[in-house]
Amino acid sequence: MEDLKKEINKRRTFAIISHPDAGKTTLTEKLLLYGGAIRLAGSVKSRKAQKHAVSDWMEIEKERGISVTSSVMQFNYDGYCINILDTPGHQDFSEDTYRTLMAADSAVMVVDASKGVEEQTKKLFHVCSLRNIPIFTIVNKMDREAKDPFELMDEIREELGIDTYPMNWPIGSGKEFKGVYERESELLYTFDAASRGQKTAASHITSIHDDHFNDFISEDMSLKLKNDIELLDIAGDEFDFDKVSKGELSPMFFASALTNFGIEPFLKDFLNLTSAPLPRKTSEGEKIDVFSPDFSAFVFKIQANLNPAHRDRIAFLRITSGKFEKDMMVHHYEQDKNLKLSQPQSFLAQDREMVESAYAGDIIGIFDPGIYSIGDTITSPNNIFRFEGIPSFAPEHFYKIRPVDTIRRKQFVKGINQVAQEGAVQLYKEHHIGMEEIIIGVVGTLQMDVLKYRLEHEYGVDIKVESLSFNHVRWIEESETEMDLLNLTSDTKLVQDTKNRNILLFQNPWSISWALEHNKGLLLSDVGKVD
Repeated sequence: MEDLKKEINKRRTFAIISHPDAGKTTLTEKLLLYGGAIRLAGSVKSRKAQKHAVSDWMEIEKERGISVTSSVMQFNYDGYCINILDTPGHQDFSEDTYRTLMAADSAVMVVDASKGVEEQTKKLFHVCSLRNIPIFTIVNKMDREAKDPFELMDEIREELGIDTYPMNWPIGSGKEFKGVYERESELLYTFDAASRGQKTAASHITSIHDDHFNDFISEDMSLKLKNDIELLDIAGDEFDFDKVSKGELSPMFFASALTNFGIEPFLKDFLNLTSAPLPRKTSEGEKIDVFSPDFSAFVFKIQANLNPAHRDRIAFLRITSGKFEKDMMVHHYEQDKNLKLSQPQSFLAQDREMVESAYAGDIIGIFDPGIYSIGDTITSPNNIFRFEGIPSFAPEHFYKIRPVDTIRRKQFVKGINQVAQEGAVQLYKEHHIGMEEIIIGVVGTLQMDVLKYRLEHEYGVDIKVESLSFNHVRWIEESETEMDLLNLTSDTKLVQDTKNRNILLFQNPWSISWALEHNKGLLLSDVGKVD
């Protein structure tokens, strides 16, 4: 039991969120570099010329330079076993981000030092706030001209509604960025820029009280730093670990991922501040003890064709308690059957290796023959329960789709079902019609581009797309009226999702009001809750 607790306490599982181009991928690569998971970290622009760890593995991601799926990376550093969940940066994939956050115990929010809080930062932060998990802020790209640090703190407070506590403080910005000052230790770290992505050690570490302090930064910078620190100590928020753990106070770090300024000090502080794996609630509201010897996990992501050469399908599990061992027997709650989990894998983006064992906090992938769905619960056969489900969110764009070549319909149905099971799109079918009439719901239009790309390149199917005029989706939670007898406006459509939940598609809010007023006992929700 002591060995189990020791292994679980070593785990740190967190997600990285950011607006596109804030430097999330570069930061991830540098963290992997410090963990020894890779030997060379190249910038996104120089991918072809260098060996590097790429969290964006799908071809469309490489072409567009954006993340549209969540990647999983595991490595060891300084006695910790770290699981990084790299989330999509684009707002069209915020639902995938939410599911990924269900598997994380904390989040690192990357903010561009020159742009501050951007629109997608707000949306991703909102997704984080739904989970009330600890949020750590990295103000990145300090090697470029940046906003005043106090201005950034105010902006985060006003735009996101969360206070910040700077763990370090920048000395200059842009070409004048000399390093960072760590408040707790009162040490000044000055750095040499990384050469071609290699690791960088601090070139000088000195106390602010040292007589030689001004040998490393100018007198003007020294005076400004001392004034800034005095102001922070007098007027800034106090560090409150309880507030951090509730997601009410964000520890803040200034850094440059591209040049490695401040990255390793951040990693060390972050690992000390963030928690070991946290308990998860069952559908009955009970918290499952992570140190329980009984194994449990839930599926938070499914990815087909992770390896196009093998056309495989992987279900990603977040282990929530106990120890996993290869070939162990488990109980799949939704299928109500016992299964043997063979060929478990750990990941470094698209690279993977077989694992013999894993612990609470770890992310593993298992082969999925088509039986798993997002939100499924896996437990030890002697301790069966169900975790809280992962809800579906309302799409904003709707399309009717069909294959260009009807001969390819079988591949079309297979492909569209697999992509929908991954949660990449929401799939609806009309009552009594089934798969003859397929309607797709997406949060953003980029999701539709990804769907078309994947159907063409992974399943060999070209599709025709017809845009529909629906703007609102509501799940039917309760109704005293039979579905076929609902009194609806002519521009409202009744459909079912892949979980056979009844759904109404509306073109305008007036039609929603009509449905509620003209159908006794009708209760609608804009979130697809899991029973």
